[in-house]
Amino acid sequence: MTPLKLLLNLVGLLALALGVAGLFLPLLPTTPFLLLASACFLHGSERLHRWMLRNPVFGKLIHDYEDKKAIPRRAKIMGIVLLWISMPVSIWLAPAVWHKWLLASIGAAVTVYLLRLRTLDPEE
Repeated sequence: MTPLKLLLNLVGLLALALGVAGLFLPLLPTTPFLLLASACFLHGSERLHRWMLRNPVFGKLIHDYEDKKAIPRRAKIMGIVLLWISMPVSIWLAPAVWHKWLLASIGAAVTVYLLRLRTLDPEE
């Protein structure tokens, strides 16, 4: 295994753990971490990527994102709402002004990305 694949798999496992924790912790988003884990496994481990796609809990979400470039309305709304519930606390705790601006910029960019992402119809 190459060092790059090892790094991708480690980041993927960390993102997967955070995504699963987000199922139970209200302020930790699930969807972005699961999508990051899937992207890492796509290039790092075919076996782990296949496992994620077949998972009964979050496999459909990942499959829809990868194949249709869309996420359900509920995931989109929850992602944006939870992002902006936690963002003020992160900005307040940031030590430097440029950190605060960076966090606000990242939050804005993620919000724009989610809003521009196609919303999956319930029938799909």
